[in-house]
Amino acid sequence: MASIFTRIVNREIPAYIVAEDTKHIAFLDINPLVMGHTLVVPKNEVDYIYDLPDSELAELHLFAKKVAGAIKESVSCERIGVTVIGLEVPHTHIHLIPINSMDDMNFSRPKLSPLKEEMDSIAKTISSHFKVNS
Repeated sequence: MASIFTRIVNREIPAYIVAEDTKHIAFLDINPLVMGHTLVVPKNEVDYIYDLPDSELAELHLFAKKVAGAIKESVSCERIGVTVIGLEVPHTHIHLIPINSMDDMNFSRPKLSPLKEEMDSIAKTISSHFKVNS
C-alpha cells in the first residue's frame, strides 16, 4: 500500500506543496512544530533514508538545501533545523524546521493547528522564494 507521502506525490490527497522537481517534493507539515515546518520527500518511495542509492541521497539533500533557503527567506528565524526521524511514515523524509532555539525542534511539544489560510499563505511565500533560489 502506498504511503501517505506517495499519495501526496500522486495528487491523491491534498498538500501545501512549496517546491517540486522531477524527483522530489516539499510540502508543509500539517501539524507543524512552528510555522514553515516543511517535509522534503523523494518521489521514489523508500522507507529508510540510508537505503537510498548514494546519488539519490545526495540529490535529496541538495533539493532540501534549496527548500531550506526558500524557508529562510520566508520565515523569521535564526536557522533552518534539519532532522530525519523516519518512524512516523514509512517513506524517506527530511524535516526542515525554522528555529530560533533548540526547543523549536522538540517533537514532544504540542503541535500547532494552523488555519487553512495561514498554511496557504506560508506555502505561497515559500514557493515564491524557491522559484527565485532554484
